[in-house]
Amino acid sequence: MAKSLFQKVWDAHAVRTLANGQTQLLIGTHLIHEVTSPQAFGMLRDLGLKVAMPHRTFATVDHIVPTDQFAEPFADPLADEMIKELRKNCQQFGITFFDRATGKQGIVHIVGPEQGITQPGTTIACGDSHTSTHGAFGAIAFGIGTSQVRDVLATQCMALGRLKVRRINVTGKLRPGVYAKDVILHIIRTLGVNGGTGFAYEYGGEVFDRFSMEERMTVCNMSIEGGARAGYVNPDETTCAYLKGRPYAPKGAAWDAAVTRWKSFASDPDCKYDDVVTINAADIAPTVTWGINPGQGIAITETIPDPAKTTAVDEKASIEEALAYMKLKPGAPIKGTRIDVAFLGSCTNGRLSDFKEVARYLKGKHVAPGVKAIAVPGSQGVGVLCAELGIDQVFRDAGFEWRNAGCSMCLAMNPDKLVGDQLCASSSNRNFKGRQGSPTGRTLLMSPLMVAAAAVTGSVADAREVFAVTN
Repeated sequence: MAKSLFQKVWDAHAVRTLANGQTQLLIGTHLIHEVTSPQAFGMLRDLGLKVAMPHRTFATVDHIVPTDQFAEPFADPLADEMIKELRKNCQQFGITFFDRATGKQGIVHIVGPEQGITQPGTTIACGDSHTSTHGAFGAIAFGIGTSQVRDVLATQCMALGRLKVRRINVTGKLRPGVYAKDVILHIIRTLGVNGGTGFAYEYGGEVFDRFSMEERMTVCNMSIEGGARAGYVNPDETTCAYLKGRPYAPKGAAWDAAVTRWKSFASDPDCKYDDVVTINAADIAPTVTWGINPGQGIAITETIPDPAKTTAVDEKASIEEALAYMKLKPGAPIKGTRIDVAFLGSCTNGRLSDFKEVARYLKGKHVAPGVKAIAVPGSQGVGVLCAELGIDQVFRDAGFEWRNAGCSMCLAMNPDKLVGDQLCASSSNRNFKGRQGSPTGRTLLMSPLMVAAAAVTGSVADAREVFAVTN
C-alpha cells in the first residue's frame, strides 16, 4: 500500500500501541538545551534513572546566552546557573554538549542540521516548539514539554497520537523579492494559526523542489505557528548534497547505503493524504505581520484590516485587540510604519544564506538614525563563515551590531530585549504580546531582506523598491 513519509517514519519507529490508543514511539535523536532540561534531569536523579541512550542525545546552549558577552560568569545569575547546570548534567550522563568553547554552539535547530545530526527518515524530539525545523530533511520532528524530555531521556521513547497529514503544494515560481519566510507567512495567513491542529504538514510542489535546505528549514520551522504538530519536506538530492561530509553524516560505503535508505522514506507518488491544499507562488508577496499572532499578516502593498469591515464577531474582536496593542490604525498602509528596532537572526532566519542574501543588497547603505539594528548568527559556525566571506563587516559598516551566536531577541530570555513599546522589524517566528522582552513591546515579522529594508529606511518598506530587487 502506498504511504506518505509520515506513515513510513511513524511505522518504522512505532514500538507498540498503548491502551489509550497512542503509539509508543522510538525517538531516533533527542536534542536538548538549557531551558527545558534541568527539571528533567532532576526527575531522573529523583527516580535513580540513567539516560537510556546518551549517544542519541545532543545538547547546546542557546536561549539564555548573552550575544554581546562571551566571558563568564554571565551578568544574569540565573543564566549563569543554567549553563553550569547543563554542563554538569551532560558530563554526568555522558551526553555530547556543544558548549561555547567548542566552536559548535548555537541555536539547537541550526546546530543539529549543520553538524549532520538531523537526518531523513528519523524521529527527532526537543524541548522546544520549533523542533519542526528538522522536518526539512524528511524527518518527523516534534517539540515536547519538560516531562516528555524526562521520558525520552529515560526510555528513548514518547507517547503520541498518530497525526493526519495535509499536503501543501506551492506551485509555479516565486516573484523577485519573495522568500521562504513570505511563503510560510502566506500559508499561515491562508490556513490560520489553528488550521494545522491535529496535522503534520507535508510541503511540496515546484517551489519546494527548487528551495535550498535552508529555505526548507525556514518554512518547516514555522509549521507550529500554523497549528501543525510537525512539518516536513520529502528528502531528495538537495537533502543529500547538504548532508554529505558533515561531521555526523555517514561516511564511505555507509554513505551510499544511507542515501538509498533516506530516499526510500519519501512519500509514494500515489499515496493518499487527509487533505491537499494548493497555493500559486505568484499569489505570494513580501509579507508583514501587523497583529499579535503570525496569522495576522498582509502583503507589503496592503492596508491594515479594519474591524468595522468584518461581520464575524470573533474576527472583529481579534482585530480590535491586535490594533489596540500594536497601536496601529485600521485601514492605514503597513508600509511607512516607523520602527525602533531591527532584528536579524533566530532559528527561522539566522543561517548563512539569510545573511548572505541581505549582505548582497546592504553593502553601501546604512541603518537609519534612531534605529537599533542587531544581526545575530544562529551558530558559531554561521558566524565563522560570515567572517570568512566578509559578511559580518558589511553589516558592521551598515550600522548593525554584529553579535555572538544565540536566540537573542527572538524571545528575550537574555539581555536582548525591547524597551517599552518599541516596534521591532524581526526575522523571527512569533509576534505575541511581550514576546521580545517588554510587556508592551511590538513585533512585526518579515523576511530578512524586509528587515534590512526597514532598518535602512527607518520604517516598514518594500525591499523590492529599497534595494531594486530583480531576482
